[in-house]
Amino acid sequence: MWNGNVNNMDPLQNEQLQNLQRQLEQNREVVILIHHNPDGDALGSALALSMYLEQYGHSCEILSPNAFPDFLQWMPGIGKVHRADLEPEYCAEKVVKAGLIFCLDFNQSKRVQDLQIPLEKSKAFKALIDHHIAPEDQFDFVYSVTDETSSTCELVYQFIAHYRNDGDKITREMAECLYAGIMTDTGSFSYSCDNPSTHETAGKLIAMQINGERIHRNIYDTYSENRVRLLGFSLSERLHLLPEYATSYIYLTKEDLKRFNYRQGDTEGIVNYGLSMKPVRFTAFFSERDGRIRISFRSKGDFDVNEFARAHFNGGGHKNAAGGESFDTMEETIRRFLEALPKYPDKLCPLCAGAYAF
Repeated sequence: MWNGNVNNMDPLQNEQLQNLQRQLEQNREVVILIHHNPDGDALGSALALSMYLEQYGHSCEILSPNAFPDFLQWMPGIGKVHRADLEPEYCAEKVVKAGLIFCLDFNQSKRVQDLQIPLEKSKAFKALIDHHIAPEDQFDFVYSVTDETSSTCELVYQFIAHYRNDGDKITREMAECLYAGIMTDTGSFSYSCDNPSTHETAGKLIAMQINGERIHRNIYDTYSENRVRLLGFSLSERLHLLPEYATSYIYLTKEDLKRFNYRQGDTEGIVNYGLSMKPVRFTAFFSERDGRIRISFRSKGDFDVNEFARAHFNGGGHKNAAGGESFDTMEETIRRFLEALPKYPDKLCPLCAGAYAF
């Protein structure tokens, strides 16, 4: 595994890098896979990498397991993304026939859902570029940096500009995609962005004549009335505060979502409101969709939600941002969540010494 900064790595001393280089010296059919419910980072990294590889004559297909939010429809090249839920046979065949597969912004094959079996059976060279903890070992090339990067988009920038020494091949459209991914995965540069390289990368992308203000408006100022009303309902009717554990949670049932004509992406960012209250250091957001409960976790300071998600909800992610899932009812899922909180007294109890040492 390549687990470090590209600037400190000699490609000639790493067999994985040499093997990937040989793959990229051939014109071949390339598939770029992104995770279920793709976000700005997944789409931005995939679109930018596709544009880059096409400059070398590669034929690239971007495959998504399902729909992506409307507020990302403006992204350059978005029309090239194929959805496996709409074109299952086409997408599965592309994975089977691919000569090279890039997996971006996920590190477990289950994250591509219906494309998991074709991915695992594929004999293609598989390259992973990702920033989540504990990647699977099925990849031939792994560029995984978890603690010193904001996003997969930042890693794709480093991969192109530093490892490939092709910074001059990053077009303005590519820069827009990469900037959008970095911005969304840091909550507009409010978390996961303490490393200087993140701001240096963002600055270099802005220097390519992109309009950062317009990108921000395209993502955050295009809400529908239903989405705004759903947010208001979430905060007024579904927000619960547990001061004894410095914890909050929000939940939305399938009936709630139906009431507000839910569309993909309408719940994006709701989890962060649960963490915005001063006494809260841990929050969860539960939403009922597709026959399961999807859970987002966020935390402040040293409470590790990646470990919490792995231990209790078959999930994972980052130290301060993770996800999980449950196939129980909403009532049972929340009950399990509440029963888990007392297991972390040293981290969540406000009366414990050092509990708020952020």
